[in-house]
Amino acid sequence: MANAREVLLRIRSVKNIAQVTRALQAVSASKVQKAMQAMYRTRPYATKAWQVLTHIAAQPGRGILHPLLVERKQVENTLIILISGDRGLAGAYNSNIVRFTLKNFSNYPHPVKYITIGRKGRDLMLRRGQEILAEFSNLPAAPEFADVSAIGRLAVDEFLAGNVDEVYLVYTDFVNMVRQIPTVKKLLPLEVESGEGRVEAFGASQAPGATYIYEPGQDELLDEVVPRFTALQVYQAVMESLASEHASRMVAMKNATENATELSAALQLEYNKVRQQTVTSEMLDIAGGAEALAQSS
Repeated sequence: MANAREVLLRIRSVKNIAQVTRALQAVSASKVQKAMQAMYRTRPYATKAWQVLTHIAAQPGRGILHPLLVERKQVENTLIILISGDRGLAGAYNSNIVRFTLKNFSNYPHPVKYITIGRKGRDLMLRRGQEILAEFSNLPAAPEFADVSAIGRLAVDEFLAGNVDEVYLVYTDFVNMVRQIPTVKKLLPLEVESGEGRVEAFGASQAPGATYIYEPGQDELLDEVVPRFTALQVYQAVMESLASEHASRMVAMKNATENATELSAALQLEYNKVRQQTVTSEMLDIAGGAEALAQSS
């Protein structure tokens, strides 16, 4: 059994850790509220943008409407946009999204390369020998569309140049404070046959038979709208992942604080036992010494 001093030092160390985790929990609680507000503000616009894109893709002759809608006859290369966090201490948030990505694409029938958003995802994918086309890290705490638009533009350019034949978006979908789901969406070319669009993910219904009138002209408008709305899906996924990361970190720090409190209580009990044993031993020594003095006199 450890001596009283060692146990006391462990108690102090655990209490210091509990103070740090409690502070991180408070910070994450504040950040997750701001991230949720930003995410909920962008959802209606992203939902309507996805409805417009799916409507366009469902039109007859979609291949001549815009190059981003063209289905490649033969898929030879695949691009994955992987969204993770820049920092740890978020429970299994980063490892879950990387594990989910590798599960879906490690044995993919075509060569796969990645655009990573977040330092943790980049590092984990590099350790597993995956090809990284580009990486984006240290985004602002509250990213704007302009901070993320370059990522969507890069994916669009790679697709239009013929370097990749399909683009997938892998992110963590925010459901609530204790539930975040790793999700994969096909970003390019736009796919509507499966019915698994971001509209369903956002809890919205797609209006059947909607008709759009293009002003000033269809070609000019689609050249501007389709790439921008595609980049918007990346931005919305970043917002979803950011809220998920802060929620995961808050829950992880809450659990860490509770575990530290329990451990501190257990160590305090052990310290009391050690002190009691020490006091008992000292009292026995005193009693033995007094008895020896009495016998000698």
